[in-house]
Amino acid sequence: MWCSRTALGRLRRIAPCTVTGFHRAMSTLPKVYVTRKVPPDGVDILRKSGQVQFEMWDSDEPVPRLELLKKVKGCDGILCVLTEKIDIQLLEAAGPNLKVVSTMSVGFDHLSLDELKKRGIRVGYTPDVLTDCVAELTVALLLATSRRLTEATHEAKTGGWGTWRTLWLCGHELANSTVGILGLGRIGVAIAERLKPFKVKKFIYTDVAQRVELANMIEAEYVSFDELAEQSDFLAVCCALTPETHGICNWNLFSKMKRNAIFINTSRGGVVNQEDLYKALSTDLIAGAGLDVTTPEPLPTNHPLFSLKNCVILPHIASASYTTRNAMSALAANNLLAGLRGEPMPKELKL
Repeated sequence: MWCSRTALGRLRRIAPCTVTGFHRAMSTLPKVYVTRKVPPDGVDILRKSGQVQFEMWDSDEPVPRLELLKKVKGCDGILCVLTEKIDIQLLEAAGPNLKVVSTMSVGFDHLSLDELKKRGIRVGYTPDVLTDCVAELTVALLLATSRRLTEATHEAKTGGWGTWRTLWLCGHELANSTVGILGLGRIGVAIAERLKPFKVKKFIYTDVAQRVELANMIEAEYVSFDELAEQSDFLAVCCALTPETHGICNWNLFSKMKRNAIFINTSRGGVVNQEDLYKALSTDLIAGAGLDVTTPEPLPTNHPLFSLKNCVILPHIASASYTTRNAMSALAANNLLAGLRGEPMPKELKL
């Protein structure tokens, strides 16, 4: 329901003569569609701004595609999440009024950037505000995988906890290890900062180019892709999903890794060839993997990766804290409003 309805009904009861003028004023406000039930901070910003009339798909489940295509028609702005494909079909359905797309995500592989650029549509996104939260979850996933916490919990619950055994459920520790980072950005730095107190011996990274300023913050050494694979005891994937990084974590990478290596991915599922990862894990080519992202999402429960004890899979919860999700929602709303006013966005993706 468009957010002006309640106010309109109130005015009908209080001052009938003002209704027509109010309705006319509301109809001139930019029209916005919010594609998912987003955290309240963002909704409050839109509502209290008085700058837009908006309708929201008030559900935790994705809006059906046909419904989405219908609702965006004539909109000036769209606030979306990463499950909605903003592609040529949707842009054509929205029509020429669309000026701004604001995504409540740091990733933007769900957006057809070339089509948005062609139409002169501005794009807002939400980096930085989720850095700490994602870094925390990455460390938690790394520890859960390397110290076999999921296996241990299962054993304790199902009667496998018997007499003390010398090598039962032994894992791999961070002290004196080499941690590799594939794609050094804000999140990669934040992960390294949190891991440093574990007495990590060395941080290494690879990227499309050297990130000298960021690397200096964590005393990380730039290495080649192959050297990253060969030297890392723990390898954390932090790169964006692009045509160049799609499937970059494949047999070529896994076959060069140490047998005791732990592979962690909290970036995007598409950077990993999951068939190759399954082969590497099931043959003990590497020690373990922790995934917060997969392809597809959700990953079918009968997927072979779920059958492996040395693979910990989470349902894409890296940014799932109340503080961070509200901050993402608020930033997405402020990006949207600034874009519709023709002003600089707090966080705009330059196309």
